[in-house]
Amino acid sequence: MTGIYTLSEINAVLPDVDVVEEIAKGFAAFSRGEVEVPPVGELLFPENNGELHIKYGAIRGDDLCVIKVATGFFENPKIGLPPFGGCMLIVSQKTGMIEAVLLEEGELTNHRTAAAGAVAARTLAPEDPKTIGIVGCGVQARLQADYLRKVTNCRDLTIWARKAGPTERAAADLSAMAYQVTVSQTLEELCDRSRLIVTTTPAEHPLLTASMIRPGTHITAMGSDTPEKNEIAPDVLARADVVVADSLVQSELRGEIYQARRAGALPQEKIVELGKVISNEAKGRDNGDQITLADLTGVAVQDIAIAKAVLNQLQAK
Repeated sequence: MTGIYTLSEINAVLPDVDVVEEIAKGFAAFSRGEVEVPPVGELLFPENNGELHIKYGAIRGDDLCVIKVATGFFENPKIGLPPFGGCMLIVSQKTGMIEAVLLEEGELTNHRTAAAGAVAARTLAPEDPKTIGIVGCGVQARLQADYLRKVTNCRDLTIWARKAGPTERAAADLSAMAYQVTVSQTLEELCDRSRLIVTTTPAEHPLLTASMIRPGTHITAMGSDTPEKNEIAPDVLARADVVVADSLVQSELRGEIYQARRAGALPQEKIVELGKVISNEAKGRDNGDQITLADLTGVAVQDIAIAKAVLNQLQAK
């Protein structure tokens, strides 16, 4: 019988899952070629500032596969609705039967995305970043900061976003996480202070340029998950010593690497996959002066990892 689990049931067990470790193991398996991930399905609704993504995949030899539908409709808060939605279907690889439906309303997507940022920081960021810079003030900005507490002792944080009111509210929430928070008036100021920067916006025009970035900085770019989005100027990737993709295949179609390659600023041989760095099959950061960048467009193996781990906890109750 198919198990159907609500968001409240999912949230009750989520603290029992080591999401960062599960996502790290998923990336490593993906880069070993153990995971089949078809191209992302995508529908954009620009007239409603909305998007729908379908991501799905299977770890070969496993019992289960996962199909995830995720939506982001960013005007929804104006009519009293959350900006994110979605669900995950967990299907038997042996029979094709739907084993479970996780009505996660975008929450697991948000957590697996934040955990990927923590994995990238743990793998590539300098040991002591002095200050964490968060670009953006939405749900992911908060979650990225929350998950970074699991992988770094840094508690000094600078935030920048376009709108003053939402930025101040985000700063208050981040202060409640025991961060010392500074609201930056400019991106130049944020970059000057920070050696670990996370971008979390849906920008379609670059926010960070090479002249802003200081030696020793790591950047995790989270926001550009469609071909149209672009948070980081191509000259940043050209200048970086290490450029990492969550998926080399996906980076040919979307994200910061796609934009830099399209601009002719980034040779293909410079790009390595995150799972290979995690497994020490590819080089990451060698020293404290290098500039590193992780372009995370979101890969179905993340959904597989978090869905399976959460389902295990739900079934154990």
